[in-house]
Amino acid sequence: MARTIGSDGEKTEAAVREAAVNLIARYGYEAMSMRQLAAEVGVQAAALYRYFPTKEDLLFTLMREHMEGLREVWERARPADADPAEQLAAYVRNHIAFHIERRHATHVSNMELRSLSPDRLTLILRMRTAYEKDLRTILRDGAEAGVFSIEDTGLTAMALIQMMTGVIVWFRPGERLSIAEVTATYLSMTMRLVGAHTDTYSAAHPTGRAKDAVAL
Repeated sequence: MARTIGSDGEKTEAAVREAAVNLIARYGYEAMSMRQLAAEVGVQAAALYRYFPTKEDLLFTLMREHMEGLREVWERARPADADPAEQLAAYVRNHIAFHIERRHATHVSNMELRSLSPDRLTLILRMRTAYEKDLRTILRDGAEAGVFSIEDTGLTAMALIQMMTGVIVWFRPGERLSIAEVTATYLSMTMRLVGAHTDTYSAAHPTGRAKDAVAL
């Protein structure tokens, strides 16, 4: 059914997606029922099926939108004509900021892959691979230029992704470290991990702080 931007139907659908992310992150996909979700949103359970014909349709939509959002934000943040160190610094800042801001969506996307049908799982994994390919390209370009010292580009990329995404497990706003401080520390660890020269790191991050890291 066609809906205009800002219509009640669109607002309800957005509320359903937001509530679903929070409930799945808290209880797990299998434990969350559509009836429970409807009660959280304040609609009849049957109304949910206007937007998502099946429970898996809802989960797949949440995961696809998460990856589309990550890709879109990275494309906007990617520095033009930058050297590998600057590209890597931008990737780290953007990845951490995006996932901290979307803690529950990240948890759902990481923990509920097993709940997708094979075709849908393949699509989400392809989206992840495309995003992570940019990191591998940055690392490879840096190694070829002699600014990074990397033995295995694929393994290094995997380690960095796991390290950066893992911030959501322990980081809590308002505690000892700010997002900017966490980002600065992780950026420093990243540069050491890739064997970046000190002057290369300084050029990519001249202030020594992540003051320009933002919650996207």
